[in-house]
Parts: sequence; C-alpha cells; structure tokens
Amino acid sequence: MFIKNHPQYFFTSDNFRIFYNTNFELKKYDPKKPTLVFIYGLLCSNEHFRYQIPFFDNLGFQILIHDYRFHFASTQDGSLDQMTFKDITRDLHELLTDLKLKNIILIGHSMGVNICLEHAVNYPQDLDKMVIISGTVVPPQDVMFNSNIMDIASPYIQKLLERFPELHEKIWTTSYMNPLAQFLVFDGGFNTKTVPLDFVQMYMKKIGELRPDLFFHLLQMMHDHDVILHLEEIKATTLVIGGDKDKIIPNYLQKMLIQKIENSVLYIVKDGSHVPQADFPELVNERLLHFIEEE
Repeated sequence: MFIKNHPQYFFTSDNFRIFYNTNFELKKYDPKKPTLVFIYGLLCSNEHFRYQIPFFDNLGFQILIHDYRFHFASTQDGSLDQMTFKDITRDLHELLTDLKLKNIILIGHSMGVNICLEHAVNYPQDLDKMVIISGTVVPPQDVMFNSNIMDIASPYIQKLLERFPELHEKIWTTSYMNPLAQFLVFDGGFNTKTVPLDFVQMYMKKIGELRPDLFFHLLQMMHDHDVILHLEEIKATTLVIGGDKDKIIPNYLQKMLIQKIENSVLYIVKDGSHVPQADFPELVNERLLHFIEEE
C-alpha cells in the first residue's frame, strides 16, 4: 500500500501483539511534519482507505496504519472482553508514545469515528487534528437504514448463529463469493455507479479473515459507547464528512457532531454513500489535503 513499507509489531502493556506499518524509517522521522493515522471501521480494514493512503504517500506525508487487537495480523486469540474502545485507543496511545510520533492527524471511518472520538477524549495530547467520516455517536442499531430493524433482528440472528455454528462459519468465510450477498452489501453501503465491484469483494473477503463473533461484539460496543457525553471536551480541530446518500448512518448525525465539537466543520459529499472516500476519492482527497494543510 506504501511506496516503501516498514512493517513491525508492537506489544502493548497487556501483552497484545499489534501489527503496524509506516511509510518511513523511524530514524528519518520528522516530528515537525504531520503524521497521518488511518482508523478503519466495523469489520473493515485499511483497504477502505485504498484511495487515500497512496495519495498522501505520493505527496510525501508520514503515515502510520495498524490493526486493532483481534484483527488480522494483530493478536486474534483470547476473550473479546479484552476488546473495548478504551483498549483500542490505549493500544494506539502506547504505540504512538513508543514511536515518539508527534503532530498526529487521525482519519477515521464509520466505527473508526468512535475510536477517534474516544482517543480525542482520553489522550488529547496525542493529536493535532481529526477527520471523522460517516460516524455515529448514537447506537447504530437504532438508526441504520433509518429504522431500528437491526436492533430488533440482531438478538434473533445471534441466537440462530450460535445454534448452528458450523453453518455460521461457512457463511462467514465464503459470503464474498455469493453474488446475492455482494449485491446487498454493494447496494446498501456504496455508490454503485462509482465504486468498482472488486472493492466490495475485497471488503467481504477480509471480513472472512476475522472471528465470526467479532461483529456482534463490536456492534454492542458501538451501542454502549458513551462518548456523546464527552464531545464538548474535544478541542482538536475536526473535519466531519458524510455522504448525502448514506443509507446506513443518516446525515443528521454528522450535523450533531459539529454542534457538539467546538472546532469542527462539516463537508457533505453529494451522492456519497456510507463510504464517500471510495465513491469520490478525488473530491475527498482534495478536501482532506486542504484541511490538513490549513493553519
């Protein structure tokens, strides 16, 4: 994903192995320049920033990406009780501290917005600016697709999958090959006129690399997240981005964020879906660059 990769592992204070990658050698790191840290969403990966990471890499920005605990190349074993937003943000804080990185700009999407906000509240000294895309600080089950159907259906789906674990495992790991599943994900979360199908296929394939029980755990974390009570404490300059055709997280939730976060501005992407950075990467990249470079 970078022109030059520098992959490494870091061990947290509670002994979780966290995979990370930078596009720079630590000995050549310039603390006076900004460092971009990309924060992906629910069951996503850094592939959701397919068009942003190379763009900023080519411009010479310093970039850090990493996998959360229980995700991909980081430790996936153990009890999910050891995974909360506080755990995830502490891991990143410890990593940033260990690497002595400064002038941090967090760029989060979807559930990554929860992580960014949690980080801004608990470790305000870590970051200078923040970009939050298509996020919500209210339970997503209550607002997805402008209804509470997910809140009603989730317990029944979870019980069904617990009753038939082998079927669940098979569906989980092979759904990316199912044309109907591809269509539902594509139509529900993306602008189908601008996003290539292989973007969705890769997203679904990466999901199959994660633990099946992770989805409901993360969804419950988002449901229980109380960061809405602390938004007014956030002082980092913030850019809030949303797509005006987002079927998953309604736009009024982005407007709620700029009302609560003091130094924030809103950018709504016309015809943008839940993943506007993939729908219209050139527009979003230009807006990100302007925000990063402005004083």
